[in-house]
Amino acid sequence: MNTKATVIAALLAASSAVPARAQTVVDMSLISCDQFSKSPQERKDVLSAWMGGYYSAMKNLTTIDARYVVRNSQKVANYCKKAKNETLMSAIQRTWR
Repeated sequence: MNTKATVIAALLAASSAVPARAQTVVDMSLISCDQFSKSPQERKDVLSAWMGGYYSAMKNLTTIDARYVVRNSQKVANYCKKAKNETLMSAIQRTWR
């Protein structure tokens, strides 16, 4: 019985040591162009993919053309270099086609 309790205690201790995955919620309306410009490339890629979906939804489109996502993301990035205090959402609306 003592061995069984020790095994259970060890399993509980091991399972509690596994790090929990944090869920992150991002309010896109609060991201500035400056924050976007300073983001690592991996984050820019994720935000660019989100931008493609957001803009397509605004136009009631059910498809996303990857060529335009890349092109428009570059337009947003170039615009953000000049307008650092503007929000990313505003930059998307001004440059995304």
